[in-house]
Parts: sequence; structure tokens; C-alpha cells
Amino acid sequence: MSFSARSQFAKGIANRVPWYVNGVLHVVFASMAIVSVAPVLLLVMISFTPEQVLLLDGYQFFPRELTLEAYRFLFQKPDVLVNAYMVTIFISVVGTLGCLLVTVMYAYPISRMDFPFRNFFSMLIIVTMLFSGGLTASYLINATVLGLRDKIWAMILPALGSPFYIIIARTFFRISVPPSLLESARIDGAGEMRCLFRIVLPLSLPMLATIGLFALFGFWNDWFRALLYITNKQFYPLQFVMMRALMNLQELQRNIAAGTMSAEEMMTMLATMPSETLRMAMAVAAIGPIIFAYPFFQRYFISGLTIGAVKG
Repeated sequence: MSFSARSQFAKGIANRVPWYVNGVLHVVFASMAIVSVAPVLLLVMISFTPEQVLLLDGYQFFPRELTLEAYRFLFQKPDVLVNAYMVTIFISVVGTLGCLLVTVMYAYPISRMDFPFRNFFSMLIIVTMLFSGGLTASYLINATVLGLRDKIWAMILPALGSPFYIIIARTFFRISVPPSLLESARIDGAGEMRCLFRIVLPLSLPMLATIGLFALFGFWNDWFRALLYITNKQFYPLQFVMMRALMNLQELQRNIAAGTMSAEEMMTMLATMPSETLRMAMAVAAIGPIIFAYPFFQRYFISGLTIGAVKG
């Protein structure tokens, strides 16, 4: 065995974690995982618990009785929720792709040292992150100047440019894309757009997955822009429908009953409505689909979290 091989072997032995330390770390991280997952499991179990059992026994991971009453009540008239799901999926997918495009097209030029206006545009995006024009100014521009009121684009266009995402992308481009690689591509005749889409972006998948996941969560959970700009029920996103139902369960009742019940029947239904379990069922219906998006991003997301870390 050569000297370099022996030194590498000795270094590997020296850096090896003892078995008891490894066991303690496994217990600690397993406990943290259980603590993180437990609230979600409790939420799911409450949604399957009968309302009377919940009132008598309180919140339990293993209730003595299970029921689908809350979900039956929630999906009695599913057209409202299905439409809200479609609107939210459209907003999330288009908004995430648009956010990634705007982020890359802004961050890539200011990451280039040969771009003469990089300092100006970098300072411009930092100023917009520190100081905001306020809700009134943004509302007037979006609703009056751009004419986005009661349009689905009102929930997409104002959120496409995030200064935080642009700074992350700029830092990643500077650290992870060697300038010599771009110079070699230019010598071979590649233009700027070809360098960006054929060289830079394939090397930036961890960063794109990280920003894409954060943007997807942001668009999926957004309801405030619908509150500001949307009055047409056809464009209500899922979170806005859920928010209105949580704030006023009678609104959900009107959507389900569609005006076909008498006042006495309405009062009887409100009295028997699974209010607490219904809230949990709505939360499960809202977070369920977005959970399945994480496994597709996990491989690159873990790498993206180490952006800027010291490498050995």
C-alpha cells in the first residue's frame, strides 16, 4: 500500500463515528422525525373522529370510533372544491414555472462579472427586498393599471419576482458555475442563451428544485391575493375556499345546500354539523396533494440546502 493510500485509510478511521455516538444520533433524529410527523397524524385522526366522541374524549391518536362523516359532509357538493382544486393547481404550476423563469433570467446576468450594470440591478433588487411600496400602491397598480381584478393572473403575476430567490440564484451561479466553462463554450461558438440553457441550468438543478419547491408551497397556500382581487367564485383557489369555510361554516353550508333547504332544516343541519372534525378534514384535503410533490424534489432539494456550504 502506498503512502497516500495509507494516509487516506488512516484519515477514514480517524473520522469514523463510534457506534454508541451513531446510536445516540439515530435516536435523536428519529425522535425529531416523530415529533414533526405527530401533529399531522393527529390532524388526520381527528378528521376521522366522530364529533360527539371528540367532544367527550378530546384529541386522541387512537380514538375509540372512526367515521367518514366529516368527509361526506365536505364532499356532498364536490363541484365547488373540484373547481377550487383546478384553480389552485393551475396557479401553482404556472406560477412556479414563471417564478423560476423570472428568477433565472434576472439572476444570471447579475452573476456575470462582465455585465457592466450588475451592481445597479443587484442594488435595485436588494432595495425592493428591504423597502416595499405598500399594499395600497400594489393594489392600485395590479387592479387599475394592469387590470388584473377578477382575473386568475392576479394571483400569479404579482408573485413571480422574489428578491430572495433571485439573490439565492445569483449566489449559486457565482459559486457553482466556473467562468472558465462559459469561456470555453463561447470559444466553441455558443451564445449567451445556449450557455444558459445547455450549460448553466443543467448544473443548477439543486438550486432550481429548492426555489421551485418553496415557490410551489407559496402559490399553493396563498389566499390573500384572492381576497384582494377576486370576487368571481369561478376563480376562487382552494385555500381561499377553505379560509372562508373556516371563518364561517355557514358559507360552506350555503354552498352545499344550494338554497334547497328550509330554515328549520338549515338549523337542524347546522346543529348536527361536524364543525371541529370538518375543520380538520378541510385541512387534510388542502395539504394532502402538496405532500406528494416533495418526493419528486427531495433528491435535488437536499443538495440545494447546502448552497454556499464549505466543501472539503
